[in-house]
Amino acid sequence: MCIHWLHFVTMKDVGLRIRIDRELREQFQEACKAEDKPAAQVVREFMRDYVRQRKKKTQSPTRHARDRHAPGD
Repeated sequence: MCIHWLHFVTMKDVGLRIRIDRELREQFQEACKAEDKPAAQVVREFMRDYVRQRKKKTQSPTRHARDRHAPGD
């Protein structure tokens, strides 16, 4: 996969260019069309959700650190 960041006139709007399999792209576009949503909007939603999930993981204390200690430690 190849990813390029494209910067335009304003820093608010940037583009992301990715390479994906043609079949996956076509299936994705069909799914978006079935929901009457532009593909770019769906990708932005995925990106926002992914960032939100990552923030939750990094902000919450890890269970693994608590689970390592035996009761009574």
